[in-house]
Amino acid sequence: MQFEGAVIREQGVTFAVVVVRKPVVDHRSEADRAIRTFSGAFPGLPIVLMAQDGRGAPTYYGRPDLSRFLANTPLGAIPWRRYTLN
Repeated sequence: MQFEGAVIREQGVTFAVVVVRKPVVDHRSEADRAIRTFSGAFPGLPIVLMAQDGRGAPTYYGRPDLSRFLANTPLGAIPWRRYTLN
């Protein structure tokens, strides 16, 4: 499975952010399942999920401190790339 994501190192914390569909972040059980799935691509890293609404506004799900950091970070500043999860 291919997906868009990024690994970010900020203030001594390294974490991953993964793009998902909006319904995933809207439902806690689906979001938690997605985080477990993507942990295979980013072992040992905290994972934050990101989805955009119809206007492109992002919503984040994951560790609250990391989600707040991302909410104040322009999407264009995130080093997105394509990953493969086997």
